[in-house]
Amino acid sequence: MKLKLLIPLVAVTALLGLLLLGLGLNSRDLPSPLVGQPAPAFMLESLEDPEVMLTEQDFIGEVALVNVWATWCSTCRAEKPLLMELARGGIPIHAFNYRDERGAALRYLEMTDSPYRTIAYDPAGDAGIDWGVYATPETYVLDAEGVIRYKRIGPLSRQLLLDEVLPLIEKLRAERLRAEQRRAAEPAGRTT
Repeated sequence: MKLKLLIPLVAVTALLGLLLLGLGLNSRDLPSPLVGQPAPAFMLESLEDPEVMLTEQDFIGEVALVNVWATWCSTCRAEKPLLMELARGGIPIHAFNYRDERGAALRYLEMTDSPYRTIAYDPAGDAGIDWGVYATPETYVLDAEGVIRYKRIGPLSRQLLLDEVLPLIEKLRAERLRAEQRRAAEPAGRTT
């Protein structure tokens, strides 16, 4: 008789333990299977000009950030001053305007400066799904070849930029410079 009561008690206790463990995890620290992989392909209209189609190739060619934002996202607005600082500092920033209304996004950008070089309009969130977007804002660091090297779920902070993002950007830029110097130093006709 006591065994019949003990089994459900142990099961409930185990489930509660798993629930508490899950609640203690930080969703911003979720590992992304895309880190280390090429940026997922997409084809979307430009936010500013629906006649212009953008692809992942428009985000590639130099070390850059990709920011996922929307006008309905208050934390996206809160992180924008940091993005403006990065853009003024010469860091290219591309973006997905995610599950938003084009008119609202354009009005928002007209009222404030834009840190973005390129903005892909993703009203249905299809590209966002392929990129593994959990929520807005999200920020990715792409290397010059278009490989995702970092992903941040949630807003950027000055400390996060100083501790993680900017050192990674500098490291990736230095790697690219060394690779270009090696290629330039190779004798003509020799390939690697």
